[in-house]
Amino acid sequence: MIRSVVRGFGAALPKRVMTNRELEDVVDTSDEWIVQRTGIRQRHIASDDETTSSLGERAARAALDKAGLTPADIDLIICATSTPDNTFPATAVNIQNRLGMSPTSPPSVPTL
Repeated sequence: MIRSVVRGFGAALPKRVMTNRELEDVVDTSDEWIVQRTGIRQRHIASDDETTSSLGERAARAALDKAGLTPADIDLIICATSTPDNTFPATAVNIQNRLGMSPTSPPSVPTL
């Protein structure tokens, strides 16, 4: 029987944090208005050199490290995003390349 197993997980966020107070200088809003309606107090903003695939690579490397694995141990990359690096190739393929996996490595699945 074929089954999937999660051996590790990782996360990555853009380094820059923008608070609601900072957002008040850019948009006609207030910290109170945002928090009251959304509960959001801050958000992470990607810099020009941070992409979905660079964040995906950081998260993948963290997951691999926790699991004691290498990119060669990966059977499949799935990347679900509404902010892809490009329309084509899929961001999962970009992550695969950033991890140093060969183009003939296991398939990468683009999703939205």
